[in-house]
Amino acid sequence: MNAFTFSAAFITFFSVVGPPKVLLSFAGLAQVHPAGQLRKIALISSAAAVLVGILAGVTAPWLLDLFHISTPALQLAGGLIFFLYAVGLVLGMHLGSDGPHQDAPDLVSGVRELLMPYVVSPLALTAVLIEAAARSGFSWRSTVVGAYVAVIALDLVCVLLLTRVLLHAHHATIELLGRLLGLLLAAVGVDLVLDGLSDLGVPGLDARH
Repeated sequence: MNAFTFSAAFITFFSVVGPPKVLLSFAGLAQVHPAGQLRKIALISSAAAVLVGILAGVTAPWLLDLFHISTPALQLAGGLIFFLYAVGLVLGMHLGSDGPHQDAPDLVSGVRELLMPYVVSPLALTAVLIEAAARSGFSWRSTVVGAYVAVIALDLVCVLLLTRVLLHAHHATIELLGRLLGLLLAAVGVDLVLDGLSDLGVPGLDARH
């Protein structure tokens, strides 16, 4: 792997699915799940995220060709989905889950809570597909996948090390941080949409760069 390209890919994935975002998602689960169950949820969710990321990264060129998807279209779709999710955070709506936490949450419900923000994060998968399809050759795709897996591993380590801290985090603090993060992620989603429109040649968008 080329060290520079690996570092660039790692930074990209760290920004879209790194510990700051993942820890906040797990902090919400920590309000209703015991420590042992929270660790199992982290392990299962991380394994699922790795499998999805590897599958998307390795097959990215064929997936885009199979569904006749262009990179700008992928940017627009990923940006819109992520924007909607971020707006849900700002408004206190739990998109991608069953709504409020259940009275007797189990392992399955915990993993299901993380499907949208973590396991199948729209922005992370968009980044994986775009980066993997940016250059031809398995070597580059393996670099992208390796960087993504490294970030997921870092997320898992942070969750396991900070489980006790997450269990004692106050609900009001989590809500406040969630809404602040939602505002920032909404801006990221908008920026991705603008990138897609710029790549499509919409006039006037190049000036923003």
